[in-house]
Amino acid sequence: MEFISNSAEDTILFASEFAKKLKAGDVILLDGDLGAGKTVFTKGIVLALSDGKEIAVSPTFVIVNEYRTSPPIYHFDFYRIESVDELYGIGIEEYLFGDGICIIEWPERAPEVLPKNSTSVKILKLDENRRKIIIEESGNE
Repeated sequence: MEFISNSAEDTILFASEFAKKLKAGDVILLDGDLGAGKTVFTKGIVLALSDGKEIAVSPTFVIVNEYRTSPPIYHFDFYRIESVDELYGIGIEEYLFGDGICIIEWPERAPEVLPKNSTSVKILKLDENRRKIIIEESGNE
């Protein structure tokens, strides 16, 4: 699936629609350069699954933010991790194989912890406001 977003608001609306098909156990891998809109995409999912009561913020300095949504969302940012041991130290396996939805920014920093069944969301900057969002299911053999 591909979508062209003309603004952050478009991205939030698209992500809100995407959120309707998510369920507990889903893992979403966000791929994109700095400033591409990974956290904006997450905002749309969190807003949709919390009925507008929760607002996502970047977990860059805390590694994971937890949102009281239904099901719960665990939003990770692997950008600053130094080693996979940091992820095991926070219980990454319980998150990935638990009762919530995991959304991971910068998943390429720790591919060895990621489950095979996941959804990849690639966000490409076309210009200052426009983005191309590509969603692909993977590992569902």
